[in-house]
Amino acid sequence: MGTAEDARSADATADPGAPRFAYGTNGLTDLRLDDALGLLADLGYQGVGLTLDHMHLDPLAPDLAARTRRVARRLDRLGLSVTVETGARYVLDPRRKHHPTLLDPDPEARGARIALLLKAVRVGADLGAHAVHCFSGAVPPGVSEDTAWQRLAESMAPVVDAAAAAGTPLAVEPEPGHLLSGIAGFHRLRTALGAPDALGITLDIGHCQCLEPEPPADCVRAVAPWLRHVQIEDMRRGVHEHLPFGEGEIDFPPVLAALRAMEYGGLVGVELPRDSHRGPELARASHDFLVRADAEARARCTGPMAAGAVRRAPHPAGRVPGRSAGPVPLSGASRLSGSATGGER
Repeated sequence: MGTAEDARSADATADPGAPRFAYGTNGLTDLRLDDALGLLADLGYQGVGLTLDHMHLDPLAPDLAARTRRVARRLDRLGLSVTVETGARYVLDPRRKHHPTLLDPDPEARGARIALLLKAVRVGADLGAHAVHCFSGAVPPGVSEDTAWQRLAESMAPVVDAAAAAGTPLAVEPEPGHLLSGIAGFHRLRTALGAPDALGITLDIGHCQCLEPEPPADCVRAVAPWLRHVQIEDMRRGVHEHLPFGEGEIDFPPVLAALRAMEYGGLVGVELPRDSHRGPELARASHDFLVRADAEARARCTGPMAAGAVRRAPHPAGRVPGRSAGPVPLSGASRLSGSATGGER
């Protein structure tokens, strides 16, 4: 009898353009990591977005390398791919969410975030992750945007170098309310760093609905050459709130059709960080929803490239590598509720 991994490999061969769905552990914080991984494999997910946090592979606890090896063996047995996520709320500061950031006025504080990202790159390499995720942080009070962009580039440079050396792509996420809040910001950072191959983008489909001027499917096509990781959930225009599928405004089959058309090979990870109390239930419902939406998307893909799609460029490390417009202005900060400290996450 074949294993679950054998079945997934057969499915991938039969339908090579099919998205590989994952679920983020930041939406399963009430489960032990081993239990969360087993649940996702049983539900049919092909990967996991692993947030480094005190309950799931604590990056600050002793014996990180040994614990990482155990997780790698578990992932291998279950046939799960992985993205390493770094959006834990209080992993560095128990009183301030997502602090310190790469923009902090205190060099030592910035250094703590840089050190965390360097650890994440090492963990990602040891796990065979297809990407390591990061974000900029919000502009601190009293700091000009020009200064913030300079700090971001200086802080990211050693992390990008480490990612290049490890052969593990770094995927920065545009986050509502942050300095790097949209696709245009990604290109600004990428240009400032000299367009390194190791730096790509994490595209959150909900964030596209929230504030990008183009529809989410067009955003997918726009970033295709640099796309290393996808996060997915429902969302409403102008409101940064991660919603279960069907509770927002996004039309998902066109998004999945765009991913199919560009032959994106990375993970498409469900991100519902405020719903851990019902994580197993939502993980099951999310997988069912995405499978149905992808069946419709597959029907829309009549050839190797859908009209208007952009084929991704091969990534030099052999992994998944994503043009753009700037974010649409939203009237009133209150419309992006909670975004000043990392959004709804």
